Amino acid sequence: MYKFYLITSTIILLYCTGIAQQKQATDSIKTQELEGIVVSASRTHEKILQAPVSIEKLSSGDIRRSAQPSFFDAIENLKGVQMITPSLGFKVINARGFTNTTNVRFVQMVDGDDIQAPHIGAPIGNALGPGDLDISSVEVVPGSASALYGMNAINGTANFITKDPFNSQGLSISQKTGMNHIGDREHSAAIYTESAIRVAKAFKDKFAFKVNFIYNQGTDWYADNRMDLNPNANTSTGLTGANNPGSDRVNIYADESSNRRTLTLGGKQYVVSRTGYAEKDMASYSLQNFKGDATLAYKFNTNTTLSYTFRGAHTNTIYQRTNRFRLDDYVTTQHSLTLKTSSIQARIYVNTENTGNSYNIRSMAENVDRSFKTDNNWFSDFSNQFNTATANGADVNTAMQAARNFADAGRPAPHSARADSLISKLRDINNWDQGAALRVKSAMYHAEMQHNLTDDIFTSLQTDHQLSIMYGADYRRYVVVPDGNYFINPENNGKDLVYWKLGGFIQASKLLLAHRLKINAVLRVDKNQYFSAKFNPRIALVYSPVPAHNFRLAFQQGYRFPSLFEAFSNINSGGVKRVGGLPVMSHGIFENSYLRASIDAFQAANTNDINNNGLTLDEAMAKNQGLLKKNTYTYLQPESVKGLEGGYRTTLLDNRLAIDIDFYYNTYKNLMAQVEANIPGNSSPDSLLYALNNRQSQARYRLWTNSKTVSHNYGSTLGISYTLPHHYTIGGNVTMAKLKRTSQNDGLEDGFNTPSWMYNLQIGNPAVVRNFGFEINYRWQSKYLWQSSLATGNVSAYGTVDAQVQYQLLQSKAGIKLGATNLLNHYYYSFTGGPSIGGFYYSSLTINL
Repeated sequence: MYKFYLITSTIILLYCTGIAQQKQATDSIKTQELEGIVVSASRTHEKILQAPVSIEKLSSGDIRRSAQPSFFDAIENLKGVQMITPSLGFKVINARGFTNTTNVRFVQMVDGDDIQAPHIGAPIGNALGPGDLDISSVEVVPGSASALYGMNAINGTANFITKDPFNSQGLSISQKTGMNHIGDREHSAAIYTESAIRVAKAFKDKFAFKVNFIYNQGTDWYADNRMDLNPNANTSTGLTGANNPGSDRVNIYADESSNRRTLTLGGKQYVVSRTGYAEKDMASYSLQNFKGDATLAYKFNTNTTLSYTFRGAHTNTIYQRTNRFRLDDYVTTQHSLTLKTSSIQARIYVNTENTGNSYNIRSMAENVDRSFKTDNNWFSDFSNQFNTATANGADVNTAMQAARNFADAGRPAPHSARADSLISKLRDINNWDQGAALRVKSAMYHAEMQHNLTDDIFTSLQTDHQLSIMYGADYRRYVVVPDGNYFINPENNGKDLVYWKLGGFIQASKLLLAHRLKINAVLRVDKNQYFSAKFNPRIALVYSPVPAHNFRLAFQQGYRFPSLFEAFSNINSGGVKRVGGLPVMSHGIFENSYLRASIDAFQAANTNDINNNGLTLDEAMAKNQGLLKKNTYTYLQPESVKGLEGGYRTTLLDNRLAIDIDFYYNTYKNLMAQVEANIPGNSSPDSLLYALNNRQSQARYRLWTNSKTVSHNYGSTLGISYTLPHHYTIGGNVTMAKLKRTSQNDGLEDGFNTPSWMYNLQIGNPAVVRNFGFEINYRWQSKYLWQSSLATGNVSAYGTVDAQVQYQLLQSKAGIKLGATNLLNHYYYSFTGGPSIGGFYYSSLTINL
């Protein structure tokens, strides 16, 4: 594959040698004007000062000056934006709360095309997105954008706008070299490299093409957090801390709830976990990604353009959702056809996904352990050796360690030939009770159009009444090839699984009071295959008493339908079956199960009464049976949000001072989350309690459902920038996000997972002296609670310093940049369960011809 791209790029380079000296077509006046224009807030061009909702923009100049190594990383410095780092090759952006590693509530687009991986319902970072050579600007709409963009956009959108091959021609080459893992106890200093090329050419302003290739490789950040998630498992026997035999350490896998049992030893009950393996022993941290795109564009006239774009990415990295995965030979593609006129936009695109040779790291650890010794044999050996050790006079702690060493005797050692052979074998078994393979092939077909009626048919409405009207419609269809492990087709075994939705919107904007007041109203309706139609309205007011002062107020409502994974998953993993929340997938499970949290409380109370109160098992179960609770949750419904936001945006002092402030209040209902519930193997009255006191006598499930809690969150952001004499700029932003829950508090809510406070401070100058510039940014966020199925824990507050210096040469046709993120190299976690992140130091050389 790489050879093909290398040959292709060589041919293009030779062809374009003749245009290499051609000056890139630019119009500086037009560029300056466009710096203040956005399209994502209303799906039409408008001044950012008068956008009806909050919107953030990274211009090409902002990206060039950023201390971050890429435009995607620079998004983190925008106000209101939170970014987490599951791996060096996979970063997740979000706004206004409820962050998770698979952010299905936030939509990423490239030139209006959704770049999600279909089965995930969200993108793999920027794997399928553009590179730095082709990015023109970035627009982020924090908060619900469902009224315009439909499904998933209830937390916001990011639109990556690329360069037009008609206006940005020529040859561009970039080489980036970096280093990470400096001072890291897990790995010696490692080299990171990224090579990129862009070629664009127009012919007589009728036909144009552009091609981009990007290849990067390096060593990923290590996830090796040893915090115990089950520290109280043996408090009734005094075994805590390092002596806890039932520990569940964050990045050790195969020691989770499905890998532990309650053993009766010496007349007492102890919770004991299998030993498990560290993530770093089950997965490679080698990072290697290749992506490219090609666009062909034809202009029928000055207002009508037809373009075709292909994007493809081959990814090898670490990915995280409920578990952490090693993605190997993971391939995503997008084919897109777009027609644009002065009043109409129509596009059709298809995204495909093939997970290649990827695998589940937790399942790998579990089945490496079980391939050496079954759970029954391991716990039997543990019990026998414990009894032998205590009979010979050993204390409990010593006996516990002796029992573990005996049960683990002969276990495959990490990185041994035996362990490597097992990993190679298990990664190809597509059953997580026996192997670890992730084998998914999926596609997403999307068609949409929008038409601004007042740009062609009803022009008098615009000219005479300052009224503009736009409408649009879209259709989306997901197709998954059932693999028998991750997805099945419950209605037609063997045939592809299909999941569709359609929608449409109408938008009207009206100017009043001599253009000082703009009213924007949108009404959208979406229909999903399994749910009734949902209406998403938005109404916004922008009042500008003078052009420099702009006040905005907006109300909107949004819905989110379940993603493919939430609706249809069917996974066996470590003895727990994760099941989609549609009735077609989970019929009968909700009705006949008991909440696992209540089962855990029942078992813990029994253990405590046996160990400390001298009760028999029968007596303890009779006493504690009131703790057991039937599953009161049911099948998935769409989640919804209602939001009110207001803001003020201005530029003062001859545009040297810019201020933007906003406030918002959201109400979420039916937040989708997973509930763990077990069905006893024997539900007869005389056997029920025994079955519920023994995990091995239960069918265990993790079901997608809705929280009963109504969640309210509110927040505010403030951004200020000021241009000083001699090109110096200073600025900063601060973001506040708070969660308030006022009903139920059932503990099933999706984690808010957002710091209460974040701020950025920045100073820079693109021309301190001729051709030499710099920028320094300090970013800080407060401590916050991270909640997820993988791990729950507090994330410590941290701050990082990012800096860069750059020099332009060859009449600004070439630039050298030296930079660092986390310059002081203070390692931190961006979330619980993720990797430890240190300093990244880089240099880049960019040549534009």
